[in-house]
Amino acid sequence: MKKTSNFQSYFLILLMLYGSAFAQGTKKRPPIIDVHVHAMKANPNFANDLCPWFLKNMPGGDPKQPAPSFLNGDCPDPLKAAKSDKEMQDALLGTAERLNVIMVASGDAEILHKWHKAAPNRIIPSLGVSSGKEMTVKAFEDSLSGGFYKVMGEVAPQYQGMSPSDMTLDEYFGVAEKLGVPVGIHMGTGGNGMANITSPKYRASLGRPFLLEDMLARHPKLKIWVMHAGYPMIDEMIALMGANAYVYVDLAGFIWSYPLEEVHAYMKRLIQAGFGKRIMYGTDLMVWPKLLETSIGVIESANYLSEDQKRDIFFNNAVRFFNLDESKFK
Repeated sequence: MKKTSNFQSYFLILLMLYGSAFAQGTKKRPPIIDVHVHAMKANPNFANDLCPWFLKNMPGGDPKQPAPSFLNGDCPDPLKAAKSDKEMQDALLGTAERLNVIMVASGDAEILHKWHKAAPNRIIPSLGVSSGKEMTVKAFEDSLSGGFYKVMGEVAPQYQGMSPSDMTLDEYFGVAEKLGVPVGIHMGTGGNGMANITSPKYRASLGRPFLLEDMLARHPKLKIWVMHAGYPMIDEMIALMGANAYVYVDLAGFIWSYPLEEVHAYMKRLIQAGFGKRIMYGTDLMVWPKLLETSIGVIESANYLSEDQKRDIFFNNAVRFFNLDESKFK
């Protein structure tokens, strides 16, 4: 056998080290399920950069002055808004592939179908109805039975000045219960000055988790998750979850908008109350693709969560809630 020179040996070692580093660098990340993503068409009036945790300072306004800005981009490194549908799709799906994220997405049907066609393994389509005026019960049932939509949500009657137990929505929840489709319902805050600036029918009191009780009593086999974890009404949220075994929550929205100390305090309270198996990761992602990384970082840096608890929030709890085949994501 030909003797290997010192240079050849050194070169082989370098190749082995490079190969090992490359393999580690390209190792597939553990899967993450984002249960709260919005499929939206590009809107120049909404394509503003965003500072994470932008609600850490809410000074209020004056009715005689211009309305205070709903979003804040005055920080060293704001998140960049996508300026077109293509830019959003490419950036979002590229980030989802890199971070191994699967998204439960709802919103504009055209955008949602484009995303799903481009990345069917990354998108779980969801159909939202917040008012009986949006579609008939029959059209809703036909849509859910057609095979494309797997989830009902976002349901957001709070913005319409309605309780989630309003009887005008009851037949829609009945369809979801009959078909075994899980439901995501907006509860909690909507942002700084919501009732004054963008949604005059919005009422903070209609975000109370206890308002779900009558609807849940009428549909005892319905599985729901409370979006935004009912923030800031933690006592009612804990009480509702304790009384209803099929109620989960997501961390979307408030996880990147309110002060980090507040975000962690709210999550920690849910964990302390024993609901670590019913918390799901979500972003409430709209036009800022990097919100995925920002929000993931909040969970990953939470030193009060064990690695098992983080995996539950990122993945395991959603697999159980949505009855997903775990093997398809590994």
